[in-house]
Amino acid sequence: MTSYNRKGAHTTSRLSCHIVWSTKYRYKVLKGDIQSRCRELLIQICDAEGIEILKGVVSQDHVHMHIEYAPKYSISSIVKQMKGRTSRKLQQEFSSLGHTYWGKHFWAVGYGVWSTGNVTDEMVNE
Repeated sequence: MTSYNRKGAHTTSRLSCHIVWSTKYRYKVLKGDIQSRCRELLIQICDAEGIEILKGVVSQDHVHMHIEYAPKYSISSIVKQMKGRTSRKLQQEFSSLGHTYWGKHFWAVGYGVWSTGNVTDEMVNE
């Protein structure tokens, strides 16, 4: 976990959040090779976008990620990229998912997000 601020041309920030989303119908399909590949894809996406994974878990029917990101991103755009890219690639690479999911939908609609950080009342009042 990093303990530094991200610096831009006119910004300094340290934005982090905990995101959770699940497979459609909460089917427990994230096992074995599918689980490993999903994890690899999420790491690739985050590396490509400059998003740091502080902690992440791919469970059998949902994903937890604690990430740190730049202010140029909205949380909804981050989740859209992660869910969209992983859904497309997993369904292309694992044809067995076509028997479980039809209509190209792998992830359930929506997600949960919670902000994280270490800001205290004293810091705000400075």
